[in-house]
Formats: sequence, C-alpha cells, structure tokens
Amino acid sequence: MLAVQLNQVSKRIKGREVLSDVTLSIEKGKIVGFVGRNGSGKSMLFRVMTGLVKPTAGEVSIFGETLHRTISFPRSVGLILEKPGFLENYSGFDNLKLLADIQRKIGPERIKESMVQVGLDPGDRRRVKAYSLGMKQKLAIAQAIMEEPELILLDEPTNGLDEDSVKKVYDLIKKENERGATILLTSHHKADIETLCHEVYKVDAGKVSKVEGSS
Repeated sequence: MLAVQLNQVSKRIKGREVLSDVTLSIEKGKIVGFVGRNGSGKSMLFRVMTGLVKPTAGEVSIFGETLHRTISFPRSVGLILEKPGFLENYSGFDNLKLLADIQRKIGPERIKESMVQVGLDPGDRRRVKAYSLGMKQKLAIAQAIMEEPELILLDEPTNGLDEDSVKKVYDLIKKENERGATILLTSHHKADIETLCHEVYKVDAGKVSKVEGSS
C-alpha cells in the first residue's frame, strides 16, 4: 500500500516555481529521507504533503485519500516543520496537553511517556521560554509522535541535539517505524540519512529525484 503519492505536483509562489512537476510514491512502513540545500523545496514538499499548502497543479494522496478533495489534512499525521512553535509561558507538558486536547486521542499518561522517550522530565514546571534549543527540539519530537500517527514528517529532527540525544532520537524513530509508522525526514547530517533511511531523495530547485543506490 502507498502511504504517500504525488502526481505531477507543482507549486508556484509569486511566479516562482517552488516545486516543479513532482511525481513520487512512498510505500507504507518506509523511512524515507529528503536531502538538499536550504531553499531547495524540502519544507514546501512537507507542507504540500500535509495539506498545509495546496499545490498549484497536481494531486497529493495520503493512504489513498486525495488532499483537498477527499480530505483536507491527513487523518493521522505527526509533524515537525522548521522552528518548533510552542506557548512560551506554559510548561512542556502543558503545551502537549493543549495539543492532545484537540483530538482527545490520548491522555496525560501517554503525554508523559512521550516526553520521557525523548529525554524530557514531564514534571519539569519550567516555562518553555526557559528551554534550551535542544529541549525545544525534544518537545517538538514528543508532540510529533505522542498520538502514534500513521505518518510522521520530521524536518531536521536532530537539530540542536547533543550526541546522546541524537542516539535516543534514532532509537525512537526506529521504534515508531517498527510500530508501523511511515516516516519522512529531512536532514543536513549524513549520519541521520545513512543510519535511518530505507530510501533517499534529492530535492534541487523544486525537483525531486531518487538518490542512486537507495533501495
């Protein structure tokens, strides 16, 4: 079964083509990496895949349902996209609790478990504005995985993390994949791609091509 399918997808903004005729199929249960320079179109690709941006042309299907036709957003998705945004005057747990209350799929215990998985203390009452960059990144990863979504998109998931935390995130991503999640990630770190990904695609000037040698 295909988790993600893009058919001749393009996105133009103010006359500039940010994505150009992208056709792509990703099988369910894969970990797929996307590499490319800043501004190449990786983040826009993730926005289009999650329904946050409607393509100028083409179709995007998630688990067989077409975005902006059958559904507006994927039914089960976790996402980190660029700089994590949280309510700075709330604690990490309270931020996740507010997000979890939207769909009410999980309770406080699962929120705490997800925080522990990334190396955060659920009982830490400090406000997020006092968090380091690495702690904010861990909180973002926790929110992406806490509801155990079918599709997880992680934009630079190891950004700001120390060596031990990177290993913890690797183990967590592998565990989520073993659970059955399809995971798409971008990274500038070669080790992230080589350690985690079954397939790799290069994004360059809005065009997407499979990297030779990736299965």
